[in-house]
Amino acid sequence: MSTASSDPRTGQLSLTGHLPVTPTGQIPIVGQTAGGVRPVTAQVPVVDDPARRPDVLLRRRMPPGHEINAWWMIGAFVAVSLSVIGLMTFFPA
Repeated sequence: MSTASSDPRTGQLSLTGHLPVTPTGQIPIVGQTAGGVRPVTAQVPVVDDPARRPDVLLRRRMPPGHEINAWWMIGAFVAVSLSVIGLMTFFPA
């Protein structure tokens, strides 16, 4: 078993001696039993969620790997830029 000592300047606890480790190499939590409670790792059933229906507003579900053409983004940038410049002509300097 390890012995604990406290540094009088910082109060930090330091352990000396052999530290117990679990089979995974982790230091166990104080008070943890060797046979601890195991998490449930069974498969989770997949349920269709009505909140994620395919007709959600402004969302098109595309096949995996589908990417839009870069020219759509360039065209949108040009259109927004021209719109802003056009609207700025209505405001005097």
